[in-house]
Amino acid sequence: MPDLKGRENWASRLGFILAAAGSAVGLGNIWRFPFVVGTNGGAVFVLIYLVIVIFIGYPLMVTETVVGRAGKRNPVGAFQALAPNSPWWLAGALGVFTGFLILSYYSVVGGWSLAYVIKALTGEFTTDADFVALFTGHISLTIAPIIWHAVFMVLTVAIIAGGVVKGIQRWVQFLWPVMAVLIVILIIRALTLEGSGAGIAFLFRPDFSEITARTFLDAIAQSFFTLSLGMGVFITYGSYLSDRDNVPSSAATVVGLDTGIAILAGLVIFPAVFAFGFEPGAGAGLAFITLPAVFAEMPVGTLFGTSFFLLLSLAALTSAISLLEVVASWLIDEKGWTRKSASAVLGAVIFVVGIPASLGFSAFSGFAIPGIGDLFDTYDWIANSILLPLGGLLTAVFAGYVWKAKSARAEANKDHMGMKIGEWYGPALRYVVPLAIILVMAFGIIDTFV
Repeated sequence: MPDLKGRENWASRLGFILAAAGSAVGLGNIWRFPFVVGTNGGAVFVLIYLVIVIFIGYPLMVTETVVGRAGKRNPVGAFQALAPNSPWWLAGALGVFTGFLILSYYSVVGGWSLAYVIKALTGEFTTDADFVALFTGHISLTIAPIIWHAVFMVLTVAIIAGGVVKGIQRWVQFLWPVMAVLIVILIIRALTLEGSGAGIAFLFRPDFSEITARTFLDAIAQSFFTLSLGMGVFITYGSYLSDRDNVPSSAATVVGLDTGIAILAGLVIFPAVFAFGFEPGAGAGLAFITLPAVFAEMPVGTLFGTSFFLLLSLAALTSAISLLEVVASWLIDEKGWTRKSASAVLGAVIFVVGIPASLGFSAFSGFAIPGIGDLFDTYDWIANSILLPLGGLLTAVFAGYVWKAKSARAEANKDHMGMKIGEWYGPALRYVVPLAIILVMAFGIIDTFV
């Protein structure tokens, strides 16, 4: 077993919370949440999503964090440490692979954000602009989106190479407050647009006739994606925690921040969608179509547009670095690689794997799977509808039956002075979470293809 005595720890509990929230809050909230809400009927999806976050997301976040802290290693090593000489390390390997796959196309979207910084800065957000054509025109190019994808991945690698405290923690402590202030400003502007009330109703007034099995699958997929569950992030970040850190309260804070930012992003996007007559089910481009229209209607819109997409790019980085850290930590812990070598090599491989997702809008635009969509949608569907829930299911079964829920709860409650996980945790981990994931995956997949 590798010598992990020199393993880094977070400089403070706040550092862990901000890094974890930085992982959770990013494109998943501002880019993915609005378009998934828009394609699933609005408020009824939000309601189902909130229930899943509370009853599945929170206990799983606690579980992944304590598995990491108890194992003191990456996802593969943590399962090996807690269940030696068993095949359960494969559950950790699944998380590493899932993070790898998600980052490959997540970086493509991060590249879109960087490109939109330049578009805003050069004054392309004007009141007479066709924002649908602006977005589709960019992603349908062959070379430019790949170049921006490469730039985004280089930035991600550079931060990971800096380490846990000097790299990850330093960046997220700066980015979080600035992004939150800018989102509040955008909400105020969006809510003052004529016709914005229809967007608020869409977000908060449920229409239960919109519910399908796919709604539940998309809700669980979104909760896992945005909370960074099932991909090894919280196992990895938990491995850098000390026994003095209170896991239940930290997890509750992260879930609360993440959910709050998602709702706030909805309050930016949907009032503007209805005010400008856009289609709420427009898909992956919704934020990139709607927000520039808002900036075009604002005083000093160029400044706000540039600032927002710069911060969106940086917020995307906080999530991307958590995904790369999962994969890099495996090479660092298990194979003895240096942090710089692991991050550079993996960054290059992930970049290459992500190229087909980008070309799905141009050179490979003829490819499509019925019920799923183009290559980009295929990457996203495999990762979010299959791999993430499966990773969460395996983690719950492992903690509930192999490591034992009693051991997981004891690890979570090591800090005797803070918040505690109650007796409900065991039954939730052993019965509620696994059964819910299995049912949602089964019916959602059937609904997708039948």
